Amino acid sequence: MIQLNNIHPVTDFTRKTKQYIQRLKKTGHPEVLTVNGQAEIVVQSAEAYQKLLDAAELAQVLPVLQKSLSEAKRNAGRPARDVLKEIAATVGVKLD
Repeated sequence: MIQLNNIHPVTDFTRKTKQYIQRLKKTGHPEVLTVNGQAEIVVQSAEAYQKLLDAAELAQVLPVLQKSLSEAKRNAGRPARDVLKEIAATVGVKLD
């Protein structure tokens, strides 16, 4: 969540870029930059951005994993070996 004290004019960012970078790296919090009083861009450290990407990827994978676990508990799934053989046949690879 972006804090109200993390909203700054882009001109301030331009004048004090090094200070902003140090603060972004230290806090890990994103900051909003404004142009003519309107929010235009969000900046954050590369490490914080990577964490955001990792969390988004996990959010996409979790429902699939939950469905798979639910199917396994109901014995509704298929053996992995059968699925792998089917995929191999589709791409023209022979499994022993």
